[in-house]
Amino acid sequence: MNSERSCPALLTVTGVDQPGITSALTVVLARNRTPLLDIEQVVVHGQLTLCFLVDLDIAKPEGELVFRDLLAAALLKGQTLEYRAIDKQSSLSSSQATKRYAITMIGSPVNALHMNKLSSILSLHHANISSIRRLSNDDQLSSLEVLITIAGNDNSIKLLKEDLIKQLSSTGVDIALQRESLTRRSKRLVVLDMDSTLIQIEVLDELANYYGVKNEVAAITHEAMHGRYDFCESLKKRVAFLKGLPCSYLIELAKNLPLDPGAKELITVLKGLGYKVGIISGGFRIAADTLKDMLGLDFAYANRLETREGVLTGQVIEPIVDAEKKADLLEWIAQKEQIPLEQTIAIGDGANDALMLSRAGLGIAFHAKPILKKAASTSVSSGGLDRILYFLGMSAQDIQEFLQK
Repeated sequence: MNSERSCPALLTVTGVDQPGITSALTVVLARNRTPLLDIEQVVVHGQLTLCFLVDLDIAKPEGELVFRDLLAAALLKGQTLEYRAIDKQSSLSSSQATKRYAITMIGSPVNALHMNKLSSILSLHHANISSIRRLSNDDQLSSLEVLITIAGNDNSIKLLKEDLIKQLSSTGVDIALQRESLTRRSKRLVVLDMDSTLIQIEVLDELANYYGVKNEVAAITHEAMHGRYDFCESLKKRVAFLKGLPCSYLIELAKNLPLDPGAKELITVLKGLGYKVGIISGGFRIAADTLKDMLGLDFAYANRLETREGVLTGQVIEPIVDAEKKADLLEWIAQKEQIPLEQTIAIGDGANDALMLSRAGLGIAFHAKPILKKAASTSVSSGGLDRILYFLGMSAQDIQEFLQK
């Protein structure tokens, strides 16, 4: 064929998927030296859609002959083949001045209403869907990844994100909008809050309940939630009620902390892929250290309780790990490990985690209150911690195969 560019054309092959289809068609293209400009394939429940963008004009005799050979090859494989000429200028202009973003949707399940809302919002913001991929492999469609292209500045992207979260969160779907880049798929540092995030309980509440001061501690917590105490002051006041508590009980409790569902799977995958993973908590060091050893974490930072002669003194050893300290520790660890903040993830559930989540490349509010969701990049409102792997572009099949090794 003439090497001069003639007319881009889209060849669309559809039918039941089977081995050898791509080979049968590309041999025709190769034999006729037809330039291949792009190729993409998707298989949904055994049904193939295979698209070739080629330099082929069937209005010319040589182009018509090539198309006849392609059509014959497709028919021999039980496929249908459609030809559509593409306007070269519109094809080139559509790829310019756009950025790629990945949208991750997690629901129980994701349904047609959610997809309609998503697509309507994207249309309103002049965003185009380039691909949709299922991440979950359960009976329900619990997670999807939607890749989009959109033109616009940072403010227009911010407005799109706000609209997506506002419209879809109310329907029970968690959604994340991230720039589709190498850093999205190559995060290197993950920090987790401990109480009600990595584990299912609040250690302080468990100690207070055992020691018979549950109501007193709860009253201070209530006051703090209404802004009458800051975190440091409320922590000191609550720990004061634990004066005289035997350390042996705290040690025993730390050995039997109930992990949140999906915690082991999340950490096993992340550690297996070479991530640095650890705890930054406003809770207690003895519990965090026990989890660090049990789960093979890289670090654990939390508050230290003063002890004397085998009992708690009711004092917290300075410095206290509060909201500011959590965020500073994230930055310090990232610098120490030479990891850009863009490649970090922070996961938490309380207002004390807001600053840490806002500084991380990806801040995830896990089963959190609305105030934290506003500070976070995204949230997980249902299911276990392992769902966070979907935000990194991992599919359930990828995860299962990795864990089986």
